[in-house]
Amino acid sequence: MRLLTLNCHSFMEENYEEKILETVKVIAKNDYDVIAFQEASQSIDSLIEYDNLRKDNYALRIQKELKKLNKDYNLFWDYSHIGYDKYLEGLAILTKKEMISKESFFVSKIKDKSYWKTRKILKVSIKEENEVIDIYSCHLGWFKDKEESSKYQIDEIMKRIDKNRISILMGDFNSEAYVENEGYDYLTKEYSLFDTFDLAENKDSGITVIGKIDGWESTEDKRIDLILSNKKIKVIESKVIFNGENETVVSDHFGLDVVCNLN
Repeated sequence: MRLLTLNCHSFMEENYEEKILETVKVIAKNDYDVIAFQEASQSIDSLIEYDNLRKDNYALRIQKELKKLNKDYNLFWDYSHIGYDKYLEGLAILTKKEMISKESFFVSKIKDKSYWKTRKILKVSIKEENEVIDIYSCHLGWFKDKEESSKYQIDEIMKRIDKNRISILMGDFNSEAYVENEGYDYLTKEYSLFDTFDLAENKDSGITVIGKIDGWESTEDKRIDLILSNKKIKVIESKVIFNGENETVVSDHFGLDVVCNLN
């Protein structure tokens, strides 16, 4: 199974339209089974397409462009909060697999969608051969945030994990993997989640952010976009994508491309 997670930054990117098409081209070429997006936004005032999806929804645009290339993906999207007073900032999961079930749920203490620290998570259950797999698209806050720590948010996610199934957590965890005693350690030590980067037979640096980005004072390069599993799985390859070396840069985050065997 091939997985992609990307904090796409959507409308905040320069040359937004070009970057959508570049992202679609790479998705079609690599034929991902599951894709998790974060910061996949839509405009508050855009016309409704169906359900909660508006016509300019980033993930919906991706799905439609893929359809033109004869790539059929099922889509689930929901938003966490309003950004810049004009965007509904959300998460998405696209998959070629059938979605057996899907849900979105708050993980932040704050539930006010007008406040930027409000966080929701998406969960989709799919079938891989004869096994049900749970997929999560995650965009967490910061561990040291006194008002809305990601520690609480991680606890809320882990309450939902079915120990009898493989659960794959994909996304922007806003916690540097090389900093001890913060979110990454809490995920991998307190809750014993496996980092597919560590499990990978072949891998690169894993760095997904270069320099300073919104929400971070640090100018150091960071490994904050992760794909984690509640069970030890066979990971063939983990590599950073959309980083200028492996495909064109399309966001302020690079993507993470993981090939694994879940059976």
